[in-house]
Amino acid sequence: MATKKPENMAFEAMVEELDDLVEQLENGDLSLDDALKKFERGIALARAGQVKLSDAEQKVSILLSKDDTAELQTFSDKHD
Repeated sequence: MATKKPENMAFEAMVEELDDLVEQLENGDLSLDDALKKFERGIALARAGQVKLSDAEQKVSILLSKDDTAELQTFSDKHD
């Protein structure tokens, strides 16, 4: 099965996969190489999840802005 890039996954799918990875790592039945690969995948999922949460927070902040005189700004969902 091909593994999706974290940035192309739904947030909920990332959390579910991250939970599975944590469980596998906690069991301690993995070889060092497998554990490192799963850890690396977990870090990628966590970082992508943080980006998605930050984007959502920015959108909510824009929507809840009470300043009716503020200029409209284009929301950019691209990250460096």
